Formats: sequence, structure tokens, C-alpha cells
Amino acid sequence: MTTTGKHPGSPAATEDPAPPPRRTPARGGTSAPAPLRWLRRNAVVLAGVASLCYLLLPNAVVMLFSFNKPAGRFNYEWRMFSTDAWTDPCGVADMCGSLGLSLQIALLATVFATAFGTFAAFALARYRFRGKGTGNALIFLPMAMPEVVMGASLGTLFLNTRVAFGFVTILIAHIMFCLSFVVVAVKARVMSMDPRLEEAARDLYAGPLQTFLRVTLPLAAPGIAAGAMLSFALSFDDFIITQFNAGPSTVTFPMFVWGAAQRGVPVQVNVIGTAMFLIAVAVVLGGQIAAGRRRRRG
Repeated sequence: MTTTGKHPGSPAATEDPAPPPRRTPARGGTSAPAPLRWLRRNAVVLAGVASLCYLLLPNAVVMLFSFNKPAGRFNYEWRMFSTDAWTDPCGVADMCGSLGLSLQIALLATVFATAFGTFAAFALARYRFRGKGTGNALIFLPMAMPEVVMGASLGTLFLNTRVAFGFVTILIAHIMFCLSFVVVAVKARVMSMDPRLEEAARDLYAGPLQTFLRVTLPLAAPGIAAGAMLSFALSFDDFIITQFNAGPSTVTFPMFVWGAAQRGVPVQVNVIGTAMFLIAVAVVLGGQIAAGRRRRRG
């Protein structure tokens, strides 16, 4: 029997002393410095910001050099600040004509591709019919096919059918490759819609047309708008397919820039590019603000 030097009735004789708190050592034996811990917490945010800066860097360079006054024909080196190009954006011959042609083709291609693509998306998402699987596979074919192959194929088709190359052939080609993007965007939106909302409208004695205009179309509108904006951007910016299907007198803005690059790109090209970029940003921000207001009201 072991005894302690404490009195049997004392608290120290009946209770064991509390053990000291154990400290868990940091990984690696030492605690990480504060900057390293902050970097670990914000690594994803920093990677996203870096990616965004990398994507926007070319736009920033184009915007900066739109205020440049080059010494020669090439706008590659900064010389001095000037607003001459902004005050006279159509100072270069045939540039605004090619810009107007690109805008006209892009608008028409957007209208037709959005209309046809919306109908096709509703059919593929809502109905069952023979060949639906094949149709879904063929929708993705223009998106996966290289533009050189599509442009050459359409050019060969127009040549064999003796269709004169020009505005119409470019428009047909642009509608064809924009159609797939509209179908994919609208179909994804239609498949995510709750069908019970349309059933509720019919239970409240709404007709098919009224249900479509009051319920279905507003719900599908974000997907339709996304497909339309994507179609406009792709059509306006396309060069390869346009090059294969353009006539001698139909020079779009990308074709004008490609031709001018061999002689020296004028500063007005940077002005047009900056203006298109700012308009696109304004449209996106306007859509986000409008969506936020609708959510707050709802």
C-alpha cells in the first residue's frame, strides 16, 4: 500500500491534479506565418482575379492605343496621347462601310438564328419524335466542327449550286453556325423550367397563347437573350467562315482589319473595338441591374 505525504482528509489526497493542456503542433512542427495563412484562405479568389486580368489585358491594350497618335502606319508603339481617332472614327476609307455591313449581317443572323433556334430548342426539350437523338447530336456538330471545314463546305455548296457569293451567302453561313449556340442556350433554360407553373396557368383558364406569352416566354427569356447575344457576338466577329463565302464587294469589318494589318492598322480600328467592348459591358451590366431589381421586387 502506497501512501502520500498529504493528510487523508485533505482535497489534494482525494483528487488528482489536472493535467496541463496539450498543444497540437502545427503541421511541419511550426505555425505558418500570417501571410501564408492569408494566401491559403484567398487562393481561389486570387486565381480568379488573375484569370480575369489576363482575359481583360488585350482589351485594355486596345483601349489604351485608341488614344495614341502613331508616327507611321503601324499603331504598335506608344508615341503621344491624342483624341483625333475618337473625333473622326470614319476617317479611314471604307472602314465604316465594312462596319455597317458587319452590323447588318450580325443583326439579321441573330434574328433568324434566335427564332429558329428557339423553336428547335422547345421541340427537342418538350416533345418526343423519331430522330430526336440524331437531332441532338447534329445540333452540336457545328459547334465541334472547325470553322475552316464549315466555311469550305458551305463555299463548295454555294459554288456547285451556282449561288452568287455575297451578302446572302454570308448571311446563310452565319445563321447556320449561330443556330447551334441558340439551341443549346435555350434548351438548357427550357429543361430547367418548372412545368407546374404552366399547369397552374391552364388551371386558371388561361389559353395556350396566353400561357405561352404570360408564363412560358418570360421564363425562357434569359436563355433566349443569352443565345441572341452570343449569336450577335459570333457573327460580328467571324472571319474564317465569312472569308470562304464572301463576294468581291462584300468586305466585313473583320475582313477589313485583316486586310489593313498588311498595310498598317489605323487607330480607328482600336476606337471601334473599344466602343464595341464598352457597349457589350454596358448591356451585361444593365441586364444584371435589371435582374437584381426584379429579384428585390419579388
